[in-house]
Amino acid sequence: MDVTLEKTSDLEGRIVVKIEEGDYAPRVKKELKEIGNTRQIPGFRKGHIDMAQLQKRFGKDVKAHVLNDVASDAALKYIDDNNIAILGQPIPAPDQELNLDEKDYTFAYEIGLMPELNLVFDQSVELDFYNIAVSDDMIKQQDENLRQQAGERVQAQEYGDRALVKGTIMQLAEDGQVKADGIQVTDGILAPFLFKSKEEAAKFEGTKVGDKVVFDAFATCDGNEAEISSMLHIDRDKVEEARGNFEINITEYVVNKPAELGQEFYDKVFGPDAVHNEEEYRARVTDMIAQGLQPNSRNLFVRTTEDYLMETYGASMQLPEGFLRKFMMRANPEIKEEEVDGYLQHSIPGIKWEIIQSQAGRAMNIRVEEDDVKAIARSIAMEQLYQYGLGQMAEQMADYYAENLLKDKEQLGRIREQAFTAKLMNAIHNAVKLNEKTVSLDEFRAIVDTLNNASGAEVAAEESAE
Repeated sequence: MDVTLEKTSDLEGRIVVKIEEGDYAPRVKKELKEIGNTRQIPGFRKGHIDMAQLQKRFGKDVKAHVLNDVASDAALKYIDDNNIAILGQPIPAPDQELNLDEKDYTFAYEIGLMPELNLVFDQSVELDFYNIAVSDDMIKQQDENLRQQAGERVQAQEYGDRALVKGTIMQLAEDGQVKADGIQVTDGILAPFLFKSKEEAAKFEGTKVGDKVVFDAFATCDGNEAEISSMLHIDRDKVEEARGNFEINITEYVVNKPAELGQEFYDKVFGPDAVHNEEEYRARVTDMIAQGLQPNSRNLFVRTTEDYLMETYGASMQLPEGFLRKFMMRANPEIKEEEVDGYLQHSIPGIKWEIIQSQAGRAMNIRVEEDDVKAIARSIAMEQLYQYGLGQMAEQMADYYAENLLKDKEQLGRIREQAFTAKLMNAIHNAVKLNEKTVSLDEFRAIVDTLNNASGAEVAAEESAE
C-alpha cells in the first residue's frame, strides 16, 4: 500500500491511496467466512458452505466495502501519523468507479487544510483587564446583607421590610363577608415581600397588629398550586376552591432584627478571631465584594480576548472555501447548490473561531482532565441548587447533581468545552501583559453595553446581507 499527499493549493490537497491485492484480500476472505458461519443461507447448513459459493454469492459486495474501508482507514491513519491539521473529514474524489475484476486500485480523497496561524501569547501582547471598583454603596449594601443574615427574628407591632405577617385567614364570599363554609386558617403566615404581585404586597404597607387586610391568594403567586396549598393549608386538589378574596386579621409581625457590630457578629460571619474591629471588618467586606465582582471581570476578559483573537488572526485568515462548500453539501444533503454560499458565509466566523481556539489550546498546551470537568459540573450543580432555594443543602447534594449532569452526553460535551475555555483563558491571562484598569460599576456596564450593541449590529448586518 502506498499513501501520498498531493497539494492542489495552499489550503487544499488530495490524499492518494494505492492498494494492492495483498492489502485487502485477507480481510475479504475473513468476512466471507464470517458470513458463512453466521448467516442462514438457503440450501446450506450454517457453517457448511464452501468458499467458492461464498465468493460467488457475496464476493463482489464484500470486496467493494472492504476496499472502501481499507482505503479510508489508510487515509485517516496517514493524516494522524503525519499530524496534518484538516477541516472536517476527507471527501472521496468524484468519478471514482470500482472495477471489481481488477486486483490493484487507486483511491483519492480531497482534504481541506487548516491554516497555520502562529499565535503569540507572551509579554509582547497587551490585553485590557477591567477591575470593578468597590464603592461605598456596595459596602453599605453588603454590610446590611451580612447583618440581616446574622440577625434574629423578633416580634413587632407594625409592618416592616421583609416582615412575616401572622394571623387568622378567612375566605370571603362575593359580597365581601366571611364565607360560612369557606377556607379558614387560624395560624396563617404570609410573606408579602415574596408576593409575585406588587399590588397585593402593597396592601400590607403601613399596617399594624389588629388590622384586617383583604388579599387575592391566587394573585400573590400567579396561581402556583404548591404555594396556594401551603399558604392556605389545603390539599392541592382543593386549590381551585381558593379563587377570590381572603381576609387576614393580623395578630403578629415577625421581622428580622439586624445583628449589631461586635465580636460575636464578626466571629459568626468570618470565623473565630479573624476580625477584631470595625476597620478590619470594612477591609474584609471590601475584599469579599471585590472577590465577588471578579467573575464579571473575568467574563469580560474572555469576551475581549476572543474579540482580539478574531480581529488579529481571523480577519486575514484564508479558508479552503472550495473544499468547505463540497463538505457542507455532503454533510447536509438537503442544502441546494445555489444555497451553499449563503450557508458557508454564515458558518465562516464559527469555523475561524474553532481554528483559533484549537491552535491556541495547542500553543498553550491545554489539557482538559477529568477533575476539570467534574469541577465545572459541580459549580453548575451548586448554582442550580441555589436557584431552587436549596442553598443549605447545596454542599451535600452538589456531587449527586453533578454526576447526573455528566451522564448526559450533550451536557458532558458542553461542560468539557467550558472547562477547555476556562483553562485556555486562564493560561492566556497569565501569559500576556495585562493592562489593568479600575472602573466604576456603571462604567463597566457601559463597556459591556457597547460590546453588546456592536455584536447586535454585526448580527443585523449579516442577516440583512443574507
